[in-house]
Amino acid sequence: MNLVLVGPPGAGKGTQAVRLQEAYEIPHISTGDMFRKAIKEETELGKKAKEYIDQGELVPDEVTIGIVRERLAQDDCQQGFILDGFPRTVNQADALNTILADMNTSLDAVINIKVSDAEVIDRLSGRRICKSCGASYHVKFNPPKVAGVCDECGGELYQREDDNSNTIQQRLNVYSEQTSPLINYYQELDLLRTVNGEDSLDNVFVEIKDLLDNIK
Repeated sequence: MNLVLVGPPGAGKGTQAVRLQEAYEIPHISTGDMFRKAIKEETELGKKAKEYIDQGELVPDEVTIGIVRERLAQDDCQQGFILDGFPRTVNQADALNTILADMNTSLDAVINIKVSDAEVIDRLSGRRICKSCGASYHVKFNPPKVAGVCDECGGELYQREDDNSNTIQQRLNVYSEQTSPLINYYQELDLLRTVNGEDSLDNVFVEIKDLLDNIK
């Protein structure tokens, strides 16, 4: 099963991708995670990506497409994959089609997790991440037992630079301008399936899985 998850930042794509990875035993490929790893390791790609991410901008296509092509060529993707954070533009979607054609495969479905701007701002502005283990919390929806301290490892919690209110609004503007056209793109290819991302995490997962099981 070859899947793409789309939706605005904070829609829950990563959370649902992890659940789908367990359900279908296929890798969850997050370009955001790959970029953050490169930033933490201070690679040349990481330094370049950080400049764009900190401003709420998209990392240039040539960088992102190259990373995705290399990742999809790895052995664990032979039985399928879940792409989270790519493609984000129609140009990237065209590039993905080319990559998959070279692999003699194609997409099975594109899941659109629909969430309003107001909900996105509420979710992201309250998100906190552990500096040590990367565990994610929310000051309102999933607070740690002790404010500012990770339940898992006792590490310090922080707010990512791209989760402040100004950057969130910029990210939403970028999504509206560059990523939302993907909805029409994949709708015309009859690959798009839309779910209500403002429902509970469990209900969203059940809705997605029901859609995918019908496709299978």
